[in-house]
Amino acid sequence: MILTQCAVCATDLGLTRGKKCGRCSTRYCGPACQKQHWEEGGHDQLCKKIKKAGGAEQYNANKKYTEVVSVAAEACAEDTKGQTCYICTQALHSKTKEGLVRMCACSGTSGFAHVSCLAEQAKILVAEAEENNLEQQPRWERWHKCGLCEQDCYGIVRCALGWACWKTYLGRPETDWHRTAAISEHGNGLLETGLYEDALSVKETELATLRRIGTLAHNILDVQGNLAVTYAKLERHELALRMKRIVYSGYLKLKGEEHTDTLISANNYVDSLIQLQRYKTVMSLLRKTLPIARRVLGEDHHLTLRMRFNYARALHQDPAATLDDRRESVTTLEDAERTARRVFGGAHPFVEQVEHFLRESRGLLHKKRKTSG
Repeated sequence: MILTQCAVCATDLGLTRGKKCGRCSTRYCGPACQKQHWEEGGHDQLCKKIKKAGGAEQYNANKKYTEVVSVAAEACAEDTKGQTCYICTQALHSKTKEGLVRMCACSGTSGFAHVSCLAEQAKILVAEAEENNLEQQPRWERWHKCGLCEQDCYGIVRCALGWACWKTYLGRPETDWHRTAAISEHGNGLLETGLYEDALSVKETELATLRRIGTLAHNILDVQGNLAVTYAKLERHELALRMKRIVYSGYLKLKGEEHTDTLISANNYVDSLIQLQRYKTVMSLLRKTLPIARRVLGEDHHLTLRMRFNYARALHQDPAATLDDRRESVTTLEDAERTARRVFGGAHPFVEQVEHFLRESRGLLHKKRKTSG
């Protein structure tokens, strides 16, 4: 995560407070902690090494990246046996000696790669766009999307790519959009692997940075949306709901009801409404936005599928649901599961989530039939 705490006592320093080691930029709340770290914390042995790596932030990012890549390769080891990287065509990376990962919805022998190869590919594509004044966003997406199936990477691989992205661009000026975009990728990767407190720290830093340097309204809304998701993961549900409502209203005014960002924010808002059992509001919002998503994005789009899943969730979890509601929940989940399995592959976490709710929904329908009969 981004270093915003004293290296000794963990006091929150934000982005500007405290003092830094004059050689390596390690951050402290004051001279006492800096002195203690040098005399008792081993900083005297690490200081030159940290400076050589590019400073405290770069050293930390490099170190964490290496650790997470190792964890990712180990987690994917069984699935990647006998396979090779689709980028470098090797099983073991020639320089880093890291193993392979599977990171997306690719099926069969596709979708295996080294995190280092994925990161290098993304770095080169973004550099080419920057050098030749090309549209950057499609190439930037390689930091979190598979170049073969075009689906988002997930799990520990997404986290590793987030660290890779952050360590690549953190040395750029604070006003450089690559750096702020890298903060976002880093936070999303932490969020993907359940490191919610770390993700919150990064997302709050991102929002504070954007507000300080000044940016467009939609950039602020993007970060507020991600921050709201993080609040929800930390079970701060009322806070998450309030922010998601603000973000949805903001996008609706700024971009209109058919824009993808508006639909994403609507679905995020629905997540919090379901968590707080506001089922009537859920159904009202989804009956308005789901037909738009189907028309604009298509039935196979991941957002359409997630909105359909949330629609079925609301029917499934509402204590006041009728027998017809239960039937609709089951049929919606059955269709969503078939489509999601085809689009994402059977091992994708979203498919597993749909399957779980489908089993529960079938059970509730069976009970409802018995009591109604």
